[in-house]
Amino acid sequence: MTASVDERLQALRVQIDATDEAIIKLLNERAKLAQQVGVVKHEVNAPVYRPEREAQIFGRLRARQPGPEQGPLSGAALENIYREVVSACRELERRLKVAYLGPSGTFSEMAMLRHFGSSIEGVPCNGFDEIFRITEAGGVDFAVVPVENSTEGAVNRPLDLLLNTPLVISGEVTVPVEHSLLSLSGSLEGIQRICTHPQSLAQCQGWLDRHAPGIERTPVSSNAEAARMAAQDPTVAGIASERAAHIYGLQVVARAIQDDPLNRTRFLVLGRYECGPSGSDQTSLILSVPDKAGAVHALIEPLARHGVSMKRFESRPARQGAWEYYFYIDLLGHRTDPQLVKALAEIRQHAAFFKLVGSYPRS
Repeated sequence: MTASVDERLQALRVQIDATDEAIIKLLNERAKLAQQVGVVKHEVNAPVYRPEREAQIFGRLRARQPGPEQGPLSGAALENIYREVVSACRELERRLKVAYLGPSGTFSEMAMLRHFGSSIEGVPCNGFDEIFRITEAGGVDFAVVPVENSTEGAVNRPLDLLLNTPLVISGEVTVPVEHSLLSLSGSLEGIQRICTHPQSLAQCQGWLDRHAPGIERTPVSSNAEAARMAAQDPTVAGIASERAAHIYGLQVVARAIQDDPLNRTRFLVLGRYECGPSGSDQTSLILSVPDKAGAVHALIEPLARHGVSMKRFESRPARQGAWEYYFYIDLLGHRTDPQLVKALAEIRQHAAFFKLVGSYPRS
């Protein structure tokens, strides 16, 4: 006699419950091991968070992408699940505090959660200067700041603050940026102002020109601040994430209004921890050159000669009124790699200003 649908479902649910019990047992075994790691770290005053070690864990997961014979979960899904496992186990040692551009609902908060998982204490700040101050003073363990957008390029203030900070880069995370237009009513009827961060206004300019040409556009400190304002004023619409819509009780007027459907923002993780090699690293420098012919070529020529690949090269004015520039350079490899050691030693000799901002796992 063929089993009924209810009987088949019940049999499957029994298997799911048994599997859940096994998973819970294994998770607790992993947590106990993490606690033992914490005890050993405490004996030698080692840091709670080691980005290179976590990068190796996720690298190993990516290398074991499940095939059809192993199961239906994608590698990305497994990585998301495992990030929370790692985050919860890390919290057993100590709950990290991480500063980000607030209020809650910004893409900076999204980047923070994407990198650290949710078992942390996020500390929202009103601006980039405040983020750097509180992190430098030891009020938080790490900070997450945006530095580059695929549509609009550099985010200038954090790059300028990197010049003089004692903080180093401990990691990077890239977040897909999908902007939504939000309002209390879910429409543009009665809307007199559209608010968002200046970068977001630029990223959505084409859509706004076509669909909201007569409405005033007002730059504010963050996307989430725009959502907060829209939640308090029915004449204001904000451009922010759908997460912000849920947080502030707003309705979505239109989704994915960014001009580039592949819009992404790169964030840096800043702190005082200097990462060891992870096996897939990147090194960031800030340089300037003496005012003489061929100085820039002399600065970067050792890279090619020693076989070092350059991932990013960007200039920023020195803000001293003398038409001088700082160069922000990202190199593939760790500062302790033999070829990088040689290249950096030569670059230091040619540079008028040399700052190694960090070697850290690549996103």
